[in-house]
Amino acid sequence: MDVALKIWRFDPETGERALKAYEVEAPEWACLLDVLDIIKDQVDGTLGYRKSCRMMICGSCGMRMDGRAVLACRERMKPIVERGHVPVISAMGNMPVLKDLVVDMTPFWAKVRNMKPWLDTGYEEVPEKEFRYTQEQMNPIHKEALCIMCGCCVSECNSMESDPEFFGPAALAKGFRFVGDPRERGQVERLEHYNDEHGIWDCTRCYFCNERCPKGVDPRDSIAKLGAESIKYGIDRDMGAKHAKWFVRSAMTTGWLRETELVPKTQGVIEAVRQTKFALKLAKHGKVPIPVPPHVADRVQEARALYEVVKAQGRDGAAGIVQSERALGRIEHTDHGGARRDAPEVTPGETPPPAEG
Repeated sequence: MDVALKIWRFDPETGERALKAYEVEAPEWACLLDVLDIIKDQVDGTLGYRKSCRMMICGSCGMRMDGRAVLACRERMKPIVERGHVPVISAMGNMPVLKDLVVDMTPFWAKVRNMKPWLDTGYEEVPEKEFRYTQEQMNPIHKEALCIMCGCCVSECNSMESDPEFFGPAALAKGFRFVGDPRERGQVERLEHYNDEHGIWDCTRCYFCNERCPKGVDPRDSIAKLGAESIKYGIDRDMGAKHAKWFVRSAMTTGWLRETELVPKTQGVIEAVRQTKFALKLAKHGKVPIPVPPHVADRVQEARALYEVVKAQGRDGAAGIVQSERALGRIEHTDHGGARRDAPEVTPGETPPPAEG
């Protein structure tokens, strides 16, 4: 089949970028990486890109296709050719470009190292026998353990684009890999570090990292787990943590979100006074409901009961989010996305069993 591509080339010596078109003959089973190999072997040997395993394991061939981060070995070209589309290939975002499709991963790895990616078991000597834990105890880090460090999530991160110092989704997902490990004994110290100015609460929750992750790690969910664990351990000095705590408190007491009280509860009374003029303008246009008396939902007892159940079961941290992941996995794999009481349990990252009948 005839495959056409447009590739953004970058010359590090001159600093110039140019969009060049290529058209080659490729077998029908070819992926994007195969096509790049053909271009390099038969058309232009100066094309620069990274590759290794060709099996979605090494994470080396991360790049952008039509502005979205992909693994080149995963993208099959036949459907694209059949649509008559000519994709534009470029280097990943949020990382310096060294040449063509090759980016400098040094900042990426520095942030991963900043997470202290090793276990602190608290033992002075290694135990004589291996650690033994149940599957349920290891479930919280099931998805995080799938990460191949390809950088696709970092490429699409809006927070990193506005704040290059943000730890980033890949590093924070790696951080929860250790915070959530039952063998770890330094959770509090880690969470204190991850609550840095450029840490957990700097995420804008755009979910692009979840969307582009090729392995289903869902880094945004990992960041949410870190936030939940931080609040559970009383590490709530950040404004983002205070924001989350007030929403929980508001929903539990009245069954809805009392946004008029959000500023004083999150930013403090002094800041609320400073915002009075702005609040009055909103009230003038009917944008602010009267806060007194507070409106209470008709079935507020259900919200309160849910809060008490979560507390009683010890699911007020990351465990509650893990439980939701597994529940969603069961729903998403039923017919037409519908829910069934007897739907088989599905572990994230695994292929669901075939439907009966």
